Amino acid sequence: MVKQAPHLIQISTNDPLPDPQLAWGHNTLAPGLLAIGGGLSVGRLIQAYSQGCFPWYSEGQPVMWWCTDPRMVLKVNNFRLHRSLRQTIRRLLKSQSFEIRIDKNFAQVIHACAYSNRNGQSGTWIVKDMIQAYTELHRQGHAHCVEAWIDGQLAGGLYCVSIGRAVFGESMFSNQPNGSKLALAGLIALCRAQNAHWVDCQQNTHHLSSLGATEIPKHQFLADVSQATLMDPLVWEFEPLYWEKILLRQL
Repeated sequence: MVKQAPHLIQISTNDPLPDPQLAWGHNTLAPGLLAIGGGLSVGRLIQAYSQGCFPWYSEGQPVMWWCTDPRMVLKVNNFRLHRSLRQTIRRLLKSQSFEIRIDKNFAQVIHACAYSNRNGQSGTWIVKDMIQAYTELHRQGHAHCVEAWIDGQLAGGLYCVSIGRAVFGESMFSNQPNGSKLALAGLIALCRAQNAHWVDCQQNTHHLSSLGATEIPKHQFLADVSQATLMDPLVWEFEPLYWEKILLRQL
């Protein structure tokens, strides 16, 4: 039975986000909802992700901040590189027709994530204000994109937020079969090479689960975020030798 909605915390642009522990709990109308309002400035986004929170709302709604429990996380050592994708990567690398590019076309990637057709979805949660906000976050070095290129064409990609060695996945898209999976494999290889241990996936989906992501309790996630955000930042450049970090591992 759904309980009565808790108090809704509204914040202004000058207010800090509330403690993530104040997020609405299970059996409420919106489990994980923490606050509304406050805008999408770079400072606000850095504060939110450093606290394990993220914005998620639709066009015409105020900014809504979330900290869900449990949290879907892909630990990089648990990434499932299925045999078919492993073979595809080896084949593409051998043909020298494939490369991973980092931060070359952020605007193109985030627009593709926002407007690509997705099964079962009629719209997008990546509204115009979000595109502008994350593009500015990218300019200031805290949002990044991973691009998979085949034969000179953008096959797929993803964008994420990174603070220290914490990586918060946001969205993926494919223009060709397995395009987003190739980009994710590249991200995982980079993370393994530079000792980043996990990628936040926010919410549970069958697709993410099939790739090795699992749910963890919020308190564990927040502890991991607190530790990882204080570490030296990742170097957002992809070296071909990084593929060894996933291709040499057994299924």
